[in-house]
Amino acid sequence: MASPQKIRTEITDLFKINHPILLAGMNVAAGPKLAAAVTNAGGLGVLGGINYTPEMLKDQIDELKSHLHDKKAPFGVDLLLPQVGGNARKTNYDYTKGKLDQLIDIIIESGAKLFVSAVGVPPRHVVEKLHKNGIIYMNMIGHPKHVKKCLDLGVDIICAQGGEGGGHTGDIATTVLIPAVVQAVKGHKSPLTGRPVQVIAAGGIHNGQLLAAALMMGASAVWVGTRFVLSEEAGAPESHKEAVRTASFDDTVRTLIFTGRPLRVRKNPYIMNWEEERQQEIKELTSQGKLPYEADLDKVMSGEAEQTPALKGLKESAGDDVDVEDLLDQFRPFLMGQCAAVCNDKKPAKQIVDEFIDDATACLKQGNSYLARESKL
Repeated sequence: MASPQKIRTEITDLFKINHPILLAGMNVAAGPKLAAAVTNAGGLGVLGGINYTPEMLKDQIDELKSHLHDKKAPFGVDLLLPQVGGNARKTNYDYTKGKLDQLIDIIIESGAKLFVSAVGVPPRHVVEKLHKNGIIYMNMIGHPKHVKKCLDLGVDIICAQGGEGGGHTGDIATTVLIPAVVQAVKGHKSPLTGRPVQVIAAGGIHNGQLLAAALMMGASAVWVGTRFVLSEEAGAPESHKEAVRTASFDDTVRTLIFTGRPLRVRKNPYIMNWEEERQQEIKELTSQGKLPYEADLDKVMSGEAEQTPALKGLKESAGDDVDVEDLLDQFRPFLMGQCAAVCNDKKPAKQIVDEFIDDATACLKQGNSYLARESKL
């Protein structure tokens, strides 16, 4: 059962939730059980549908709903919709494999309250269809220059993620990005609700202090990823959770090698061999529309692993006692934000949500105490 409401914002009113906390749609690292747990705790759980077929997405949503205490409670779905062709990155591809309209139909039929578009914007007809069915449309951005495109499409909420965040992210700090985006949406209204377009803060948000700070910067909720990877309900494998738990302040890096766009992950010798020794190769491959790690993977799968710079680099950094299996292990990136350095203990999702709210409430009260009393004279 969700804890009583202590902080009320436009977002809590919009989704009829107790707490202004949204789970980042982190694909398998989050999963349906965690999404349901965050909704059950009074926040809003979001399912990340990356490379899902319509059937897979339906199964994931059905599982999420099976864990909900209130079967009508709100949840969201997040899809990656990068631009393909034109002047877009040559490594971009259609994650929906031509099935976007079918995926949208499933989202609508499922009763989802929120649709999230990441690494790009949806086609206009998708936004119109979502709005026709009463579904809120939110877009992820990492730079203020992307605000206008979202507003022109009829966005209801913009989630601005600073460069501290895990996964696909820009390089503008959260404390710079959020106020800039809040300013950029001023005067614009949601075509669905008629209320002002809302901003949700993301990027390194891992505790109640930062929730309070985000609210003071003009956001009306937070989007939380890395902290929830280290939750009991997270679908992330134990190796991913342990990678978050043990990360230090210098253990993440933004790399192009896995997706062709900046992706913040935990460092490992394989990744750092690319970053420190093979930068020119990264540029050449991505300019051809090829993903760097796939170039190595192809060689490994064809029995040519010993000829790859990756295995040679791994042996140099980790010693000769490494083999192809060690290399393949390092082909699996652990996505996490810089806040992994201070996320050190695994807890139930409800406890994480409650601690966010309790600490944010205390911060807001403390902040209020700093206001000088006006003289009555």
